[in-house]
Amino acid sequence: MDANELIERVRRIEIKTRGLSSNIFAGQYHSAFKGRGMAFSEVREYQYGDDVRDIDWNVTARMSKPYIKVFEEEREMTVMLMVDVSASLDFGTVKQMKREMVTEIAATLAFSAIQNNDKIGVVFFSDKIEKFIPPKKGKKHILYIIRELIDFKPESRRTDVKMAVEYLTNVLKKRCTAFILSDFIDLSDYTNALTIANRKHDIVAIQVYDHRVSELPDVGLMKVHDAETGHEQYIDTSSKAVRRAHHEWWMNRQRKMNEAFTKSRVDAVSIRTDEDYVKSLLTLFAKRN
Repeated sequence: MDANELIERVRRIEIKTRGLSSNIFAGQYHSAFKGRGMAFSEVREYQYGDDVRDIDWNVTARMSKPYIKVFEEEREMTVMLMVDVSASLDFGTVKQMKREMVTEIAATLAFSAIQNNDKIGVVFFSDKIEKFIPPKKGKKHILYIIRELIDFKPESRRTDVKMAVEYLTNVLKKRCTAFILSDFIDLSDYTNALTIANRKHDIVAIQVYDHRVSELPDVGLMKVHDAETGHEQYIDTSSKAVRRAHHEWWMNRQRKMNEAFTKSRVDAVSIRTDEDYVKSLLTLFAKRN
């Protein structure tokens, strides 16, 4: 896309997602993702019922009346967006492609993070690390991230969640909250990698999928193209047996994915491209409180 079209798309996504993060997610994000403890904020005059252990004796002596230290939750965190950029994300049949929804969710989380005074970074991955954007603060940094989310061109088409999670564990030394945004169409077993990463960091998995992948429509002979391998074949969707076999494959795949999340104790949510991702994210945040 040309520069003007890119700027326009960045502006549209900024307006939508910044509004969502400030109006809807502000309190929920704050309470769902805890800081590192309590930090000194200010002193104020002692009031009946205050804990005497919080009295600041130096200020009290200077002012000739009691003052107490006020503490607040130390909120600053590092947030990492682990964004799947493999070819299977370029699919969607109803409202939008999976990649477009991933971009909106990532932008919403990014604006929520900077409103919370958090640093935000990004890892774009396929079956290799495509790009690493180190965590920083500020609106300029967020807009750079959104531009990359919209316009990034990966070198590889396949997916390797295990490799991406291991990279996060190795590259980030301090604890962070990491959101993995992917369709999780990956044959490898990433359970152990998630378990190790979730001991060091706070890992949250967000699956984005299209309902046409979970249930085939009855439309007769259909040409199916695997975006990651390039393999093509025709299937007869008018056959109940074919549709049932496909649905069973999908359910088995989802079961294995959810087992991996359960075993590694990773909070997760699955969002369809024709669903309201706001509602799904709020449910996820509420589950963490």
